[in-house]
Amino acid sequence: MEKELEKAIGIRIRKIRMEKSLTLDDLANASGVSRAMISRIERGEASPTASLLARVCAALGLSLSSFFADDGKASPLSRRQEQQVWRDPETDYMRRSVSPPGTGSDVDIVDVEFPAGARVGFPPHAASSGMTQHIWLFHGELEMTTGETVHRLLPGDCLFMPVAEGHVFHNPGNTPARYCVVLDRRR
Repeated sequence: MEKELEKAIGIRIRKIRMEKSLTLDDLANASGVSRAMISRIERGEASPTASLLARVCAALGLSLSSFFADDGKASPLSRRQEQQVWRDPETDYMRRSVSPPGTGSDVDIVDVEFPAGARVGFPPHAASSGMTQHIWLFHGELEMTTGETVHRLLPGDCLFMPVAEGHVFHNPGNTPARYCVVLDRRR
């Protein structure tokens, strides 16, 4: 299943890149990801980390949620067993796209399971300018760093932040953290 998703990720990146008439060099320059790495991902030979995939998606003008959205028929209902799940090969964090795909909504909801001790950084990126997100923690603990500010979240806490500024997710605890990201793509 993971190899199938790896190939599907590569195919989708290539399809979107081609639709936008971008060369590998164009996408590499816009994302800060090497041409060789993008090529390997497109061929299904490499699995991108969350940070790398977020940079490529931002350069393509997409959020991670919209990237993973199914191009199929829109439905107002998103059944759990049909929701797209992706696991970061570097940190083993798991993200589930909860929002029904294809509805045209500017809001995406993502359920995340974040391993103890894991850390993922998303660098600032102009392509995400105007997008915002709420991080709502259900279980465990989470440290969110934006710029010089570190926010420590405990169960029930919710943090609002712009996406474009860049941020770091860190689970300093001994147990997995589970949280929801509510992403607003309106600009």
